Amino acid sequence: MGYNQPIPVECRAPLTLRWGGSGCLQENCSWLTTWVMASLFKGWPVVGRACWRSTSCFTREAASPNMALQEHGLHLFRSAVARVLPGPMLKRALVLEPGECPRLVLHGRPFELRRNLYLVGFGKAVLGMAAAAEDILGDYLFQGVISVPQGIQETLQNTGRRAMLLKPQSRIQVMEGAKHNLPDRAALKAANAIRDLAEGLTAGDLLLVLISGGGSALLPAPIPPVTLEEKETITRLLASKGATIHELNTIRKALSLLKGGGLARAAYPAQVLSLILSDVIGDPLDIIASGPTVASSHSTQDCFHILTRYNMLDTLPQSVQTVLSGSATGHNTPKDYSHVFNVVIGSNRLALEEARCQAEELGYLTLVLSDAVCGEVSTVARLYSLLIQLICLSTARGARTDLLKDKVEAALSGLEAQLAIPGLNCTHALKALQESQAGRPVCLLAGGETTVQLRGSGKGGRNQELALRVALELHRAKSTEAGSFLEKYEIMFLSGGTDGQDGPTEAAGAFSSQELVREAEQEGFNVETFLSNNDSYTFFTEFQKGRHLLMTGLTGTNVMDVHAILIRAKGG
Repeated sequence: MGYNQPIPVECRAPLTLRWGGSGCLQENCSWLTTWVMASLFKGWPVVGRACWRSTSCFTREAASPNMALQEHGLHLFRSAVARVLPGPMLKRALVLEPGECPRLVLHGRPFELRRNLYLVGFGKAVLGMAAAAEDILGDYLFQGVISVPQGIQETLQNTGRRAMLLKPQSRIQVMEGAKHNLPDRAALKAANAIRDLAEGLTAGDLLLVLISGGGSALLPAPIPPVTLEEKETITRLLASKGATIHELNTIRKALSLLKGGGLARAAYPAQVLSLILSDVIGDPLDIIASGPTVASSHSTQDCFHILTRYNMLDTLPQSVQTVLSGSATGHNTPKDYSHVFNVVIGSNRLALEEARCQAEELGYLTLVLSDAVCGEVSTVARLYSLLIQLICLSTARGARTDLLKDKVEAALSGLEAQLAIPGLNCTHALKALQESQAGRPVCLLAGGETTVQLRGSGKGGRNQELALRVALELHRAKSTEAGSFLEKYEIMFLSGGTDGQDGPTEAAGAFSSQELVREAEQEGFNVETFLSNNDSYTFFTEFQKGRHLLMTGLTGTNVMDVHAILIRAKGG
């Protein structure tokens, strides 16, 4: 189906489309694209696809097979981020047809323009999305307000990404807030401005809504009498107890004026057109940025179950109890959102696909394990360590080695079952890898979003903690039977957030290796002490002058995290 072919949308529920990496509707992909996408989830190699080329500053450096593994990892990460920069993705989705009867075409569906076009947006990637929208829409855009991270305009200006900035005389008001990805008064002011614009629209208006990851923190509008501080205290406590992003967003929506479909309700009866850059596993529209244009699929009872699970029900502020007790107990009905058209324009899958292509060009035998990695970081780190051990054991022969392989494989299967990551079959993928390895270096790629159970008061983020825990697991493995096999290989692990910000730190993530813990001990650093205090950023900052930190600055996009494992025989 072409970009401008009309799509029948005669339905009362909001229409939602998701677009695959090939630029076609997933429901109408060719057999080849379908096979490629299926292979991506099953972890099988896909060959013969031309790499996507970017003129972004993220991919200026040429990469060669002789580079150090950390340089390869950095190249793969930058390539992945460049693939999901917001401007190009939005321009593929949105088309202006000028003329006597100008129309805005969003994925084949036309909308008449009559000086009736407004724009709002919120999220880490929204500034670049808005800049692209402004280029497309020109004078047809009447007014706009976007809520973006604190400091992102200065960062983009200083790093040469001016194409992601708005024009000097823009009709879009830019409001910065949510410093360190935490809701604050500045973000609340922006949310109120967005709400005011939406509530002033009429039946003849069009509202273009740009949504990306980080949008939840940038759109805080608690239902009175709940205060911003009370709402954030609850979500922070839930996060510290290990609540998932789905659970956190369920609570946020229940306490918000704009989340959980609130923005769509505020804009009614105007037509709402939402372009969404997904940062959530599985791309559920009611979860991304807490679903401001989607009917919530959760009830008040779901909130009580979550709060009970984490032993917080009896300690709720009176204001929160009042709001939850007064909310409707049923689900929002789809018929209330017939004026909404939602489109997913990008996701973690696209980023991983590009990283795979780049790794193959560097000579790696490459597998994408999953774009839905989730779970507590210590468990995921153990999973990755076992995967690495199996790969390093794959070329060894002998009865004793076979027993060791069986032991590692059994442990891996147990962790795989415990994590229940959608589409992940490590054993199946590794068998395919072993059959075709032929001495080539190996690259394993994955994406998603892990969780950290906070036990200390240190500074860090899930990506840095995951990298440090993988290093610790590999260090421990070296004292086991697998240690002699690990010594034969160079091993690099990378975990980075595509938004360029890992937790409340300036780093996107970190690199680690099997030698990191030993080298740290030689310099007087106790890795386990840092981990027990959730202080990974302090460790990586102080150890070897921070050379293991992944520093990109705010990237202007956000499709969750990218994990990369690179394994190369020493001397190879």
